[in-house]
Amino acid sequence: MRVLVVLPTYNEVENIQNVLQAVRESLPEASVLVVDDNSPDGTADLAEKLGEQLGRIEVMRRPGKSGLGSAYRDGFRFGLEAGYEALVEMDSDLSHDPKALPSLVAPLQTGHDVVIGSRYVPGGAIPDWSLSRRLISRGGNVFAAFMLGLDVKDSTAGYRAYSSAILRRIDLDSIRADSYGFQIEMTYRTLAAGARIKEVPITFVDRTLGTSKMSTYTVLEAFALVTWWGVQRALKSLARQARRARRT
Repeated sequence: MRVLVVLPTYNEVENIQNVLQAVRESLPEASVLVVDDNSPDGTADLAEKLGEQLGRIEVMRRPGKSGLGSAYRDGFRFGLEAGYEALVEMDSDLSHDPKALPSLVAPLQTGHDVVIGSRYVPGGAIPDWSLSRRLISRGGNVFAAFMLGLDVKDSTAGYRAYSSAILRRIDLDSIRADSYGFQIEMTYRTLAAGARIKEVPITFVDRTLGTSKMSTYTVLEAFALVTWWGVQRALKSLARQARRARRT
């Protein structure tokens, strides 16, 4: 199975060498696409040099900072056009342990369409988080599951693998959300397209080098989008019930 690991980057020069080497060690046959948003710290230049040493590493240079969801969409399009059968998304700051890559990819070979590296299934962990951050994350997942009918423990997780087949069944161009919202929307849309989803446990750790890109805006964006999608889902359900009632 041809695997492409998509790594969005912005000012990750402190981490890019470690993450690329770790990905190569964990999944030696995989290719890597670094999607860089014009990092002023030289991340893209270093990634290209490392690609010459490690092989099967390409760098997509984008003109400016366009968001995480946009980076993954561009990376997925690249992978689909190049004929990859599995596309992996992961952070470039080592908060997602590259050693988990084999367990993330393997279920795609047994009929699953989406594999989520989950913090909230048995064996998953977030050892560095405060109680307040855990409550926000847990609450967001419970809210998304309730509003959208998701039978998924960790729909906000950003460490996951997709089969090319399921990505071809959804319209990537219509997906606009970023960060938390992007992960939830992809979960919702792939399930609507008939995806078989499996969650595998991971340990999520906070970055030790560089600066986090997470902000209050990303959380609020996700909350607003999930609310809107939930309202649309409820209205569609009411419309279906009304049509059935008229036919009886």
